[in-house]
Amino acid sequence: MKLPIVFAHGNGFPAHTYRMLFEVWRAHGHAVHVIERFGHDARYPVTPGWPRLMQQHLDVVQNLALPDGAVWIGHSLGGVISLANACREPALPRALILLDAPVLRGWRAGLVQGARWLGLSERLGPGAIARRRRRQWDSHDAAHAHFAAKALFARWHPQVLRDYIQHGLELDPTRGSGSVRLAFDPDIEAQIYNTLPAHLGALLRRHPLRTLAWLLAGRDSQEMRQCGWGHSRAVFGDRLIAVEGDHLFPMQHPQATAQRVLELLAQASATPAP
Repeated sequence: MKLPIVFAHGNGFPAHTYRMLFEVWRAHGHAVHVIERFGHDARYPVTPGWPRLMQQHLDVVQNLALPDGAVWIGHSLGGVISLANACREPALPRALILLDAPVLRGWRAGLVQGARWLGLSERLGPGAIARRRRRQWDSHDAAHAHFAAKALFARWHPQVLRDYIQHGLELDPTRGSGSVRLAFDPDIEAQIYNTLPAHLGALLRRHPLRTLAWLLAGRDSQEMRQCGWGHSRAVFGDRLIAVEGDHLFPMQHPQATAQRVLELLAQASATPAP
């Protein structure tokens, strides 16, 4: 049986940035359902701890009404949302495959909460960087040249960068013909960073993960180091698997990522439903 997939993207990257992964999975018979952009639907605004974003994910899953469930796959933001929802609603997912979605708990979660109380999240860290991000270009070609020159994007597979340019930009009605802007609003991206859930530890204590689950983590992921590999290992055990790359390894190594996920999908299919 080829289990369907519900995919949740990372912060700032509309779902079809990951098109190369989807094509591989679909070629092997897996239906892929996506949430294109978290935080951009007025029904699901960004609030502290992301409860509305988690509800957006649950609503999509429940509206699909898949009789045998689905494998939830999530990168970063999408992985954390998938994990939290699987803890609360263990009967919904058939399995979880998280892509560099470290478990933030313990004193590190306390630091995040403290920074929020002190207002430091607004001025420091990735949220502040997101707000300063360039948003507009005269053309898709100009945007591609801009991103290709940056070290972060230079490590991406060239086709993933092209998919990001195609799906991560939209026509800008405020400027001249052909002008484009980021489709994922940097202000919303910043709000997501600044409202990171600090309650995962408490959630996991109240509702321990019962779903078959793996975490693929980049060996060079700064996010995994910051959150602590040990906290994720306590949740996933030997299903915490280190892979080549950093936090954005799905963009850097899309083919290897897609194939590794296929192996896990096969294991999930062979495991009886709970």
